[in-house]
Amino acid sequence: MKSVKPKKFLGQHFLTDLSVARRIADTVDACPDLPVLEVGPGMGVLTQYLLPKERELKVVEIDFDSVPYLHEHFPQLGDNIIEGDFLQMNLHEVFGGRSFVLTGNYPYNISSQIFFKMVENRDLIPCCTGMIQKEVAERMAASPGSKTYGVLSVLIQAWYDVEYLFTVSETVFNPPPKVKSAVIRLTRNGKTNLGCDEQLFRRIVKTVFTMRRKMMRNGMKQILGKDSPMLSDSIFTKRPEQLSISDFIDLTNRVAAVL
Repeated sequence: MKSVKPKKFLGQHFLTDLSVARRIADTVDACPDLPVLEVGPGMGVLTQYLLPKERELKVVEIDFDSVPYLHEHFPQLGDNIIEGDFLQMNLHEVFGGRSFVLTGNYPYNISSQIFFKMVENRDLIPCCTGMIQKEVAERMAASPGSKTYGVLSVLIQAWYDVEYLFTVSETVFNPPPKVKSAVIRLTRNGKTNLGCDEQLFRRIVKTVFTMRRKMMRNGMKQILGKDSPMLSDSIFTKRPEQLSISDFIDLTNRVAAVL
């Protein structure tokens, strides 16, 4: 079977540098003994280096051309090639409810959605590695006070420690993307709960960062009401990127008490 052509509507950029592929595959070694789920294997450039690790491996691929290619070139995977949309999968069914490592050369156009799904399934995914757009990786790893600190930073770092591992040039892809890429590793922190209403926490974070350049007061009016006495608190004179995760948790509990 001929090579698979990258599809723009799937956000595909196939990695062509095998040394980079090997380095990405080796990132799962920090989370030993767990099965591995690879998202978007394409023509198997990462898969070929994951297979020798002798760990249970499944791959999920939505591309109708890539699936038969994988069956032909990686027959040892057998039924472990899943044709489908990762975002629509019930992750509890992948390994029979067992925890697993998530990895892949993630499509740029859905990478944030992949990580939000990971957070929703955090009890199943103690470790996640892979390659994403450099800008997204920087946002995920950003600290409070930085220009890249935002919704993705807060909602992921609430549950995971984020490591920015290395940058990947745009020249090692077919077709070359217009931006650089980066490889990251996320490892579950020790939190089993945030100590606040998690739904309200997410709502507050997402709301205030829609007005990230303005004071917190502007966004919080949508939640508290424009006449709320609470809006006179000094915390609302800060900008959203000045608040740490613990600040957002404290704020969530205070807001919950007056709603």
